[in-house]
Amino acid sequence: MGKSGNPAKQTNPLSGAVAVYSNSPGMPTGYGEQAKLLIDLLKRDGGKVAAISNYGLEGIVSEYASPYGPVPHYPRGIDAYSNDVIGMHYAHFMSQHPDLNKLLITLYDVWILKGKGWEDKKIASWIPLDHITLPPAILDWVKKDNVTPVAMSPHGVRQLNKAGVACEYVPHSIDTKVMKPTETIGGLNGREYLGAGDRFVIGMVAANKASGLVHRKAFSENLLAFSVFLQKHPDSLLYLHTDFLGSGGTGWNLLKMLTAYGIPKEAVTFPALQDYRYGLSREDLAGFYTAMDVLLAVSYGEGFGVPTIEAQACGTRVIGSSWAATPDLLSEDCWMVDGTMLWDAGQDAFWMSPNVPSIVSALELAYEADRGPSQISIDFAKQFDTEVVWQKHWLPLLKKMLQ
Repeated sequence: MGKSGNPAKQTNPLSGAVAVYSNSPGMPTGYGEQAKLLIDLLKRDGGKVAAISNYGLEGIVSEYASPYGPVPHYPRGIDAYSNDVIGMHYAHFMSQHPDLNKLLITLYDVWILKGKGWEDKKIASWIPLDHITLPPAILDWVKKDNVTPVAMSPHGVRQLNKAGVACEYVPHSIDTKVMKPTETIGGLNGREYLGAGDRFVIGMVAANKASGLVHRKAFSENLLAFSVFLQKHPDSLLYLHTDFLGSGGTGWNLLKMLTAYGIPKEAVTFPALQDYRYGLSREDLAGFYTAMDVLLAVSYGEGFGVPTIEAQACGTRVIGSSWAATPDLLSEDCWMVDGTMLWDAGQDAFWMSPNVPSIVSALELAYEADRGPSQISIDFAKQFDTEVVWQKHWLPLLKKMLQ
């Protein structure tokens, strides 16, 4: 049975049918986690909701077991992004709610959305804008008459407005009841779990997925910077919360990079691949963040960058990029690095390549700073709590679009 008794459900019920297109809710991806949070709250507050997957479910219509009752869960099609089935899945779900106003929410890159299945529907596209210039294919999408763009960062709002496109704003969110200072991982002290002792712990939480020769998460620059920093500070440990072998087929073998940079194996640690894929809870992730002295979250560009907020909610300060979405997501006691323009031929837009000496300098500042949880960062992250974002941003937007 679903949970009940939520005041928002009685006083502010949603009336409408909403299909959410993204990774399957609960998948261990950024999209999957955000889809879960959104779908759970849609279900909780009275909306009729379905999940349409582009990753995480194949072959059979199923149900996602939200805390508030079952949600129809439609599988990915033969097309990698479900362009071939979006129209059919949407029509099947909406046929069950003929008298309700209807909305399709997309949470994914929009430049991959192709075909007639996206026509003649009211669409709210929750868009990651991770370049410093607006890719033309994204501009083409947001100009469609049936699309309302929803920027997930202030950077996205500025970028769309500069192109003459009006948009809504809803940031990504985190559950601060879970993402908070947490001293244990699997019942063990977090720093003991990592084998850190008194060492200075630098963490990276970044998916190891590359586009051919380009890795948006800037592993090359970040690992090179660590190798330089380590020479002066051998009492440092790098924790890489990722699939270090790139086992999904598109990632890089980080072990080869570490060897090439001369980083000794005792200076780096990873989660066990089996734990990373199957066994780590959100509470354990909070423990990893808490065990870090700083999160290194520098990349070529972020559409949002959830780990940046998660780490700060756990009291861990962040080193981030000074471009795209990241600057708006850093509290005043975090650090930013400089970069150089980098052309992305795949999307005809610019990223930024982080400057390695600038990363090293930021690591030095973090090393010299006071250790322990930052209350400034914790307080800053509270604005991104899921319930705050739901009440302040999502509910007003959904009520307007479902009129």
